[in-house]
Amino acid sequence: MMQPFLGPNFLLETEAAQKLYHEHAADMPIVDYHNHLCPQVIAENHQFDDIGSTWLAGDHYKWRAMRWAGVDESLITGTKTSFKDKFHAFAEVMPKFLGNPLYHWTHLEMYRYFGLEGVTLSAKTADTVWDVCNAKLAKKQFSARGLLSMQNVKMLGTTDDPCDDLRWHKMIAQDATCDMVVRPTFRPDPAFKINKPTFPAYMQKLSKAAGFAINSYEKLLEALALRLNHFDAHGCNAADHGLDSMLFCAVPSSAELNRIFNSGRDGAELSIDDVTAFQSAVQVFLGQEYAKRNWVMQLHIGATRNNRTRLFKALGPDVGVDGIDDRELAIPLNQFLDTLDRDKKLPRTVLYSLDPTKNEVVVTTAGNFQDGTIAGKVQAGTGWWHNDQLDGMERQMTQLAQMGLLSQFLGMLTDSRSFLSFPRHEYFRRLLCKMVGEWMANGHIPADYDLTGSMIKDICYRNAAKWFLDEK
Repeated sequence: MMQPFLGPNFLLETEAAQKLYHEHAADMPIVDYHNHLCPQVIAENHQFDDIGSTWLAGDHYKWRAMRWAGVDESLITGTKTSFKDKFHAFAEVMPKFLGNPLYHWTHLEMYRYFGLEGVTLSAKTADTVWDVCNAKLAKKQFSARGLLSMQNVKMLGTTDDPCDDLRWHKMIAQDATCDMVVRPTFRPDPAFKINKPTFPAYMQKLSKAAGFAINSYEKLLEALALRLNHFDAHGCNAADHGLDSMLFCAVPSSAELNRIFNSGRDGAELSIDDVTAFQSAVQVFLGQEYAKRNWVMQLHIGATRNNRTRLFKALGPDVGVDGIDDRELAIPLNQFLDTLDRDKKLPRTVLYSLDPTKNEVVVTTAGNFQDGTIAGKVQAGTGWWHNDQLDGMERQMTQLAQMGLLSQFLGMLTDSRSFLSFPRHEYFRRLLCKMVGEWMANGHIPADYDLTGSMIKDICYRNAAKWFLDEK
């Protein structure tokens, strides 16, 4: 019997999967511990203008797919093109997205937020979808916070520069009408990526935030410690490092680090050995500081960025021309974690690799550093970016289950800039229940719903709530 598109039992191919999802997963709150939502939009409870801008402004997933479908760049990122025209271009090529997760995500958002069940987006339905979505977005309950509340979001972890004053987070925390926790996340990449042309200017920016000149390696560490204290005072309990590739070596002397720092601050070209030494030293210092504060350290590893020069020069970064890096991971990652662990200064850690062939490396590396103090202390993070689709998430969870403990998994996050992206948690939960339900149906695990249902609730919510909301 053919199932309806995105029907009540979408992905739930066994009776066990259906019971697990509907009775154990569906109603669990969401802890979205890593995303790129704008805290100002939440603080001001922004009302969105239209579905075109809400869907298409800054969403490089959609931009990438639209280019692949042959849409002219002016209808994707053009500054002289209206969002209504961009929306119609998106709708027109949506039928070409079959098999891409964007097809599911787009329709889940249409159905879960706007009540458009049974409608599929195309040139024929574009006007209807535009009118229905815009009419609802104009209503108070469809504000930024309203959209989050619709999906039962209990906690958000935004991504924030160390120089940020965090005034929007402070405003949210003091607003008694806001019923969710919004925590900043410390993202120090510009402070340790010394080979980037932006490093000298960033040292000036960080100096201003710290209140003193950063004219040595020691002063850089002092400034970072001050900013860590600032974030800690505003409820931060997590950091995130975006690493194009994992570089690591033994930390060199202070004199050597000062030489490298001065060269980088002056804009000099650095050798790969110097870059590795500096990045290693700063990240070891930061990891120790996170452990001291009982923060979570997240490492996002393995993206090749800005690969298409012409588009990068025209539009800048994060425009849909980033891909998967396949450089070495196992040795430098283990060395970095071991350096922190030797002195018992390894914080709770989440590891994400954009290269899916490294899933086993990530899981086994996480297993190396479990020390019995915290369940799942080092985590193999969920399928990230190009892998947050059905096949990618299932591969990640399969390897985690077989080489580690799926029961300790922190579960899904959106990694998104969109306030409409939260049905991706439903997508993940349905897939998780599909997998576990099949294990039950095939006799691979007991047909015990107290046992499996409890694990489902842990993965969907409770594990992440313990880590990021301090729930018992």
